Amino acid sequence: MTAIDPVANLSALIRCPSVTPAEGGALTALEAMLKPLGFAVDRVMATEDGTPDIENLYARLGTGGPHLMFAGHTDVVPVGDESAWTHGPFSADIADGQMYSRGAVDMKGGIACFVAAVARHIENNGPLKGSISFLITGDEEGPAINGTTKLLEWAAAKGECWDACLVGEPTNPDQLGDMIKIGRRGSLSGTITVHGVQGHAAYPHLADSPVRGILALTQALMDPPFDGGTDTFQPSNLEVTTIDVANKAVNVIPAKASASFNIRFNDTWDADTLKAEIIARLDRAAAESPLRPGRPPVRYDLVWSERPSHVFLTRNNALIASLSKAIEMVTDREPKLSTTGGTSDARFIKDYCPVVEFGLVGQTMHMVDERGRHRRPPNPDRDL
Repeated sequence: MTAIDPVANLSALIRCPSVTPAEGGALTALEAMLKPLGFAVDRVMATEDGTPDIENLYARLGTGGPHLMFAGHTDVVPVGDESAWTHGPFSADIADGQMYSRGAVDMKGGIACFVAAVARHIENNGPLKGSISFLITGDEEGPAINGTTKLLEWAAAKGECWDACLVGEPTNPDQLGDMIKIGRRGSLSGTITVHGVQGHAAYPHLADSPVRGILALTQALMDPPFDGGTDTFQPSNLEVTTIDVANKAVNVIPAKASASFNIRFNDTWDADTLKAEIIARLDRAAAESPLRPGRPPVRYDLVWSERPSHVFLTRNNALIASLSKAIEMVTDREPKLSTTGGTSDARFIKDYCPVVEFGLVGQTMHMVDERGRHRRPPNPDRDL
């Protein structure tokens, strides 16, 4: 049966240079795997002014329930310095049991394995008793505007509904079977700009250095901690990711300074309460830390990045238990249930059905020489 070999599936997908926003042939390769299995396949183009057009794929096999969705993405991040790669980033070379290429782990490997699992199930058991669908985007590594959100809306408008979803992102830190993601922290970003008065560095009384203000404001954001964590989430954490004055002259006090930050937050907060806390910290620091003694409070602007990611936790015991049992049966490991890491498209899917994430070992994702190891399961006779 076609598509039964995950290595062949992955090779076909990897050889498609689908760097966001290019489709690169990856969805075409996936469609060629799914149609012979009986899937009805739709290619959905999503557009929005000011963003690149993105082609997505939705495929379904079966008409009844229960209905399991597999979600993922075929787009990959750029390869960087291609000369630094041991093997070509789109060559799908195998060396020492590992397949080298961009997307091998994040996350064409997960798609290739799920396709093979469906093909093997059909070969061993005949037609499905329920339904399986693939919801695959080409915009996960990009702005995520014309990807999963619009594909979900398109499918729901057609009458599609799902009982559960498995996202194939790389979730395992060390070995396959280590971890299932059952939720994700929220993510909120913003940029602060402090306004000063430009002047000569030798005459500071005639100027106001915004650098003093930006340091005070960013320190107020990082200390004290926002919380101590919860039973299911680690503590919220804010990182200042840039500080910039755009000043190339060492004897000039700049007119303004800016800093960007990102906070990954737990279910102690939502986006609105967190914004209020951040503004309160900035206002307090601005009032208490003038640029110079006797000067007015620090003048600053705050611009929020669009579309914060909201925290969520999946509490569907049937989904989590069945996946955990399957993982333990194949890998002889009991997976840890975790909410660590960054965000994924699960943050959109949670509004439609219960969702968890399980995929390959993620140690090399987005790196030069990204690679996935092919390992035989403890019992090769099991139906994977």
